[in-house]
Amino acid sequence: MDFFKTGVGISKTFRNVGRLKEIVLVFARNGFDEIISLPIASKIPNFVIPKSKIKIREELRGQQGKNLYGVLGLRLRLCFEELGPTFIKFGQLLGSREDLFHPAFIAEMNKLRDSVKGLPFSKVRSSVEKNYGKKISEIFKNIESEPIGTASIGIVYKAELLSGEKVVLKVRRPNIEKEVKRDLALMQFLAESVEKRIEEVKYLGISRIFKDFSISLKNELNFNIEGINGERLRSVISKYDKDEIFYIPKIYRNLSSEDILVMELIEGIKFTDKEKLDELKKRVAPRIDKVVQIFLRTLLQDGFFHADLHGGNFFLTKDNKIALIDFGLMGRLGYKSRINFISIIHSIITYNYENIVFEFLEVAEYDSIPDVDQLVADVRDALSPFIGLTVQETDLARVFKAIIKTLNTHKLYLPREWIIVFRALITLDGVGRSLGIDLDIYSMMEKDIKNILKESFNKEKIMEEAMLTVKDVFQSSRIFPRHIKWFLKEWAKRKYAFEIIHTGHERSMEQITAGVIFLGFAIISAVFLASGVFVLGTTQILSIKNIPIMTWIFWSFSFLIFLLGIKRIR
Repeated sequence: MDFFKTGVGISKTFRNVGRLKEIVLVFARNGFDEIISLPIASKIPNFVIPKSKIKIREELRGQQGKNLYGVLGLRLRLCFEELGPTFIKFGQLLGSREDLFHPAFIAEMNKLRDSVKGLPFSKVRSSVEKNYGKKISEIFKNIESEPIGTASIGIVYKAELLSGEKVVLKVRRPNIEKEVKRDLALMQFLAESVEKRIEEVKYLGISRIFKDFSISLKNELNFNIEGINGERLRSVISKYDKDEIFYIPKIYRNLSSEDILVMELIEGIKFTDKEKLDELKKRVAPRIDKVVQIFLRTLLQDGFFHADLHGGNFFLTKDNKIALIDFGLMGRLGYKSRINFISIIHSIITYNYENIVFEFLEVAEYDSIPDVDQLVADVRDALSPFIGLTVQETDLARVFKAIIKTLNTHKLYLPREWIIVFRALITLDGVGRSLGIDLDIYSMMEKDIKNILKESFNKEKIMEEAMLTVKDVFQSSRIFPRHIKWFLKEWAKRKYAFEIIHTGHERSMEQITAGVIFLGFAIISAVFLASGVFVLGTTQILSIKNIPIMTWIFWSFSFLIFLLGIKRIR
């Protein structure tokens, strides 16, 4: 029974064993018959799959000799479609990872849709009343029977409150939480097992991205999180939307919970309405530049942005506002990552290939440091098709994809939050193209980047960062000698072959420690010196009287810290 002790939370129930058998059978029937050879049968009682049931589907016949990645994608897509919501969502995630997978594989994953049926409200009425602890009639004047939207996790109904306000009621599917958690546990086990045994699946690195998927899907199950996201996005956008172009629907938090979300009904033209494409283009085009600028500000200055910007989530209201819905997937980018991103965009615009590489090395995940010179050369080659093009002529999506593909060749992988940023920008650009509007995001970023940098590096932020740097280096200078001492103690205790090297060289180690400490002080001193110059705003000083007091304060700190560094090494 070792299988049940793998830590993935699989209970010893016949139901889970039955579901696992179903999953294995579906994979086998869709071309992954190697899965039968996995050491599952010996671990689970009564786990027997008759060979007569393993019949390859007709769709897979004659696929030999075709694109390997396309065939693999087809086989997985057929599996996911049969196995339901959790697997479909995982396939959709794989389809968004253009940084990892071959275009033919991506094309198959993008064919996946939430093929679940809606439920009439009568089927979920009892669970809604149980959640509220009161009758529906005590809260709602009316709820339409048939849903206006269906997905794998939630079902959406149009409703009206007793106050007369029109709303949408999003209800979590009955038992979906148990099903998702059960399937996540089984998927984790299978992903790890299959990757060890099947060579052609190993390249996908499914288990590597499964953890992020699991966290994201569990968050989607909690509608409270979506409600909080919507309110926060409204607050962030309002800082930059002085003309009130955007509209974020009201969230009724007092009527919402983990299982239910009540939100203001948005009435207008959906951006995917092809019959009204001409009207949309005419009314949206004059405001689209402002829309993109606001999005860039939420991304680059707040690091919180809507990350699912496909046309189905945009509406044009009667009063010409652009409304956004669906706040389940939001992007978050920390301060340091935002600075990295700004630097990367600036480096792309100025063709500074070395800096592009070094910025990505700061944020990417990798097992071993790559050949940096070769990576710089490969990035230069990847971006060479764009040299000589104006910013307006440059395709942002192609630039991002070229860089990401090059990084992956060197086994550098971007964290999920960075992929979300790139996907959001590319998807937003796609929305514009679907309306026949060239958003020219790349050009807008070039125009805004200097202003964003200036606003991001204000005096308060510089002082805050400088003080944090001082704190970090002081702490490091205090613990560094202890770490050296512990390292040498462990070195001697384990009797490494090199232990004779450190014998009698205590003085040398003290000098190395002192040198590192002084380097830390020198770096802090340089930070304050540069901060003073930044506040000054020029390198040409015509008169001492023109130097602001803030600059003098920074320079004084710089001088004092440098003196402290000299004192510490004596």
